[in-house]
Amino acid sequence: MDRTVLRQAGFPAVDQRQWLELVAKSLGAGTDYESLVRKTDDGLPVKPAYEHGQGAVSLSRVDPRSAWKLVQRLDDPDPARANAQAREELANGATGLSLVFAGAPNAFGYGLPANPEALDAVLKNLPLDNLLLRIDVHPQSRASVDWLIEILRNRRADPARLNLSFGIDPASLFAGTGRLRMSIEALEASMPQSLAGYFALSLPGILLEADGRVFHNAGATEAQELGIMLASAVAHLRMFEEARQPLIYAAEHIGFALAVDQDQFLSVAKIRALRKLWARVLEACSVEAAPVVVHAETSYRMLTALDPETNILRSTIAAFAAAVGGADSISVLPHTITHGLPDGGARRIARNTQLVLSSESHLDLVADPAGGSGAVEALTDGLCEKAWEEFRQIEEEGGVLRSLAAGHIQKRVAAARAERLKDFKEGARNIIGTTLYKLDQERPAGTISAARQPVPVDGAVACDPLPARRIDEGLGEAGQ
Repeated sequence: MDRTVLRQAGFPAVDQRQWLELVAKSLGAGTDYESLVRKTDDGLPVKPAYEHGQGAVSLSRVDPRSAWKLVQRLDDPDPARANAQAREELANGATGLSLVFAGAPNAFGYGLPANPEALDAVLKNLPLDNLLLRIDVHPQSRASVDWLIEILRNRRADPARLNLSFGIDPASLFAGTGRLRMSIEALEASMPQSLAGYFALSLPGILLEADGRVFHNAGATEAQELGIMLASAVAHLRMFEEARQPLIYAAEHIGFALAVDQDQFLSVAKIRALRKLWARVLEACSVEAAPVVVHAETSYRMLTALDPETNILRSTIAAFAAAVGGADSISVLPHTITHGLPDGGARRIARNTQLVLSSESHLDLVADPAGGSGAVEALTDGLCEKAWEEFRQIEEEGGVLRSLAAGHIQKRVAAARAERLKDFKEGARNIIGTTLYKLDQERPAGTISAARQPVPVDGAVACDPLPARRIDEGLGEAGQ
């Protein structure tokens, strides 16, 4: 084939003005370009086309040379079954486990028994070297961390070969359960001492985490979730200061966990915005910015109880967005989780969704592939501005714990949730299989027989603790 023919097939350059003229001609009289622009929940415009982003900075995973960690959740109340699930997950491609205790904000009605014997049974005979172990703590967060540390000691695990994330976040615990182990003043006084003790043990990995998932699942907008997480992380920095730990060393022990949903580009931008916001905070603290560990979990709020197979598509888009956005670890919620404790088939689909994206689609080969995209860069910068406004508002309210205690954050989240639900009820938004193209007869979803665990709700963030079972007359997503 004569390849020179390709060079003869050039197209004339078309600038933004010419393109808009063509759009206006195509739309016809009475309809303008603005009709093609939609708004996010934060009021950010999403346009049909953008010019190339200028001055883009790469925002990648902590280690862009390696794939993200494929994390599977363990939330079965039966420790023996949970251990069998863990062994199957690791044998079939998982590289991380999330230990979800009963009563944790993201337990969704189930969870591992909150005692050291159960945790020891769950981890029995599991290879811990280089395995990412995350904890979704119950309200007694210090206890669950101590249990894991004791188990690791008994097994003489090499700290250098461990990859841990303890998931301690007083704000998300307070928001998700309405409970703190002590008053805000007592917590602020005691946490620095606890942190100093942990540092004396030379524990690796993430100690404190700013977790936005409970706020997202309660109905928060992307900017609200980011702003609350930023306020939580800044509160963590203050605790490190009180513990007399240099912030330059403390920053690497602070991580983030957020939700990603079916809005692909917005989820990509949310992860990238988080990295930019945290870099700005560290700069203000005179700490050299470095990539921060970000864990992404597919949204519980977006999952439907009706026609749950559609959740597989939503989770695939969300996991794709998390990978492209640069998450360091990703957890895909099984598509039947709105019906109960997912069975092996649903867990396998969740695991294989990530394996296809990584091992077959090779999404990990390019660092920050969305960087420079006009659309993604605009959304990233827009989210940064809106999130910074939320962060400043929370700081003016006395910080994240005091803002929650006074109900300020709850009111803003509840307002966003009510507006979104109104759109669903009025038909401005649709959910395939729930509000549009409903099934005449629902098929049974595969779940494991297990009793739901009670969840404390006093003071929780403006949402039903088990919203998937209360989908306003069949209308709405799981977390709305």
